[in-house]
Amino acid sequence: FFTPPRHPGVHLLETVSPALTPLPSTPLQDIRNTVGNIPMEWYQDFPHIGYNLEGKKIYKPIRNKDELDMFLEKMENPDYWRTVQDKMTGADIKLTDEQVDLVHRLQKGQFGDVHFNPYEPAVDFFTHEVMIHPVTNRPADKRSFIPSLIEKEKVSKLVHAIKMGWIKPRKPKDDTPTYYDLWAHEDPNSILGRHKMHVPAPKMKLPGHEESYNPPPEYLLSEEEKLAWEQQEPAERKLNFVPQQYRCLRAVPAYSRFIHERFERCLDLYLCPRQRKMRVNVDPEDLIPKLPKPRDLQPFPTTQALVYRGHTSLVRCLSISPSGQWLVSGSDDCTVRFWEVCTARCMKTLPVGGVVKSVAWNPNPTICLVAICVEQSVLLVNPCLGDKLLYGATDQLLESYVAPEEERVQPVQWVTATMEEHSKGVRLVVQHSKAVKQVTWHGKGDYFASVVSDNSNMQVLIHQTSKRWSQNPFRKSKGLVQCVLFHPIRPYFFVATQRYVRVYNLLKQELTKKLMTNCKWVSSMAIHPGGDNIICGSYDSKLAWFDLDLSTRPYQLLRHHKKALRSVAFHKHYPLFASGSDDGTVIVCHGMVYNDLLQNPLLVPVKVLKGHTMTLDLGVLDVLFHPTQPWVFSSGADGTVRLYT
Repeated sequence: FFTPPRHPGVHLLETVSPALTPLPSTPLQDIRNTVGNIPMEWYQDFPHIGYNLEGKKIYKPIRNKDELDMFLEKMENPDYWRTVQDKMTGADIKLTDEQVDLVHRLQKGQFGDVHFNPYEPAVDFFTHEVMIHPVTNRPADKRSFIPSLIEKEKVSKLVHAIKMGWIKPRKPKDDTPTYYDLWAHEDPNSILGRHKMHVPAPKMKLPGHEESYNPPPEYLLSEEEKLAWEQQEPAERKLNFVPQQYRCLRAVPAYSRFIHERFERCLDLYLCPRQRKMRVNVDPEDLIPKLPKPRDLQPFPTTQALVYRGHTSLVRCLSISPSGQWLVSGSDDCTVRFWEVCTARCMKTLPVGGVVKSVAWNPNPTICLVAICVEQSVLLVNPCLGDKLLYGATDQLLESYVAPEEERVQPVQWVTATMEEHSKGVRLVVQHSKAVKQVTWHGKGDYFASVVSDNSNMQVLIHQTSKRWSQNPFRKSKGLVQCVLFHPIRPYFFVATQRYVRVYNLLKQELTKKLMTNCKWVSSMAIHPGGDNIICGSYDSKLAWFDLDLSTRPYQLLRHHKKALRSVAFHKHYPLFASGSDDGTVIVCHGMVYNDLLQNPLLVPVKVLKGHTMTLDLGVLDVLFHPTQPWVFSSGADGTVRLYT
């Protein structure tokens, strides 16, 4: 900027351009701004707009009008249209009639001065009088009638250059169009100028005996062969025509497929990608990533230790108590069985009157409660196993519920179990409107989520056990929900639809991330106990590992199984994850997640566990790790649960 004058006596008059003088209508007391002809945007962020002749700041007028005030002024002020803002002082100036006329004239492209007449007759003062004397009487130069010596020298140099062959005359342009034969150079060693990597056109197969007009009888098709030939796909046929026999060459008709075959040959010639692939000599061993040996990554399950027999139909789901002592399994034989893990002894059988789609043991070690999905309801069951104090305290906790005074509208109904159901262990029944296909607990053990087979926004519901209160977290449906999970540490909620996994923040009630699984149909999902990695199994036999800090796309896609993946699971303490598939195998992988954020997770498949027999084209339906030991449970379509240690 221009600094303000130090002495009031020294005026910066030379810096003020004539354009900055006040308009005629401005009052005399208006202060002249001495900043000079500079962009006024420089003063945009300052409270003042320049300096006066005394060197004091000129403050901008206070403008606190919002758009409503501006609109009212526009409507009410009759002079609003002729009011402009002076950029130098920031004040509003009302234009006079003369100034408005001047603006109108300039807008029409007329002259600024009213009294100027552009159409006055022109006076041709230079040529209208014929003079007797010439304008100049200077004698002509000598150079105007003598050949130039400089030009002579230049020409002689050019002549010398042409004689020496340094300058060649331009060749006349040949305007005749050039045509060339695309397949003229059939010699593979010759190189076309246009194609550096020229590949000659493939030769057509020469006709054989079957194309003869009178082929030998063994080349003619019988009726069955003709019928089979007609039923085959055109791509699968050995011959694309039927051999025929004619008496003589005169009797042979025109070939019906002639134009078709010529056209296909032309397509083959011009659509064929002719390019030689340069092969790089690479040792195949170098391409295989250097993975540690499985024996260095122990412990992991290697052998089948126990088989839990008792179910008479497919065992769809498993869950284990937080202590690791009891196992619960749900089956299509309409029963839920509770097993002792170490002995494979069935402690209790609970008939539930429907196919069990999902079971989940409460992860809170101070509560003994199991959620079971049966048709349109979720049963909360106290199995009464283990510590008497523990399951007694659970019953006391459920009985201590006090119903609210006002009845609240809920998407489900909470029903207390009847005496008969209570004797079996059922404590509460959460009745849904449609069939429930999955249930999962929050890590604290008070909330659980259920997934309903429905297309509306009521697919996912979150329930609070202590208050017997249910809510629908989503306003609209984002697709068919396959499964849901709570984050083990943070208030995040994972919802897997057919192709995507959406991560929601339950506190902020917003979508945080949307993960692209690169799979056709997600079947199952598991989250790493650290909470920063998840795995998704899919029906197109892929397992996708996501690093949530890294990307929304899979860090790695594992295609180890031959058939659809039904279930995936992480171990709570060991760096292990497992996947169960319809090919009847459980693949255990080592999945090490490092604390160093710069180091990517190490994924190594370590063991394929076999044992389940294929039934109805189904293999392993659920896998589950023991909470403390490096053991894995698997349930299969053969009606058994197996423990691998």
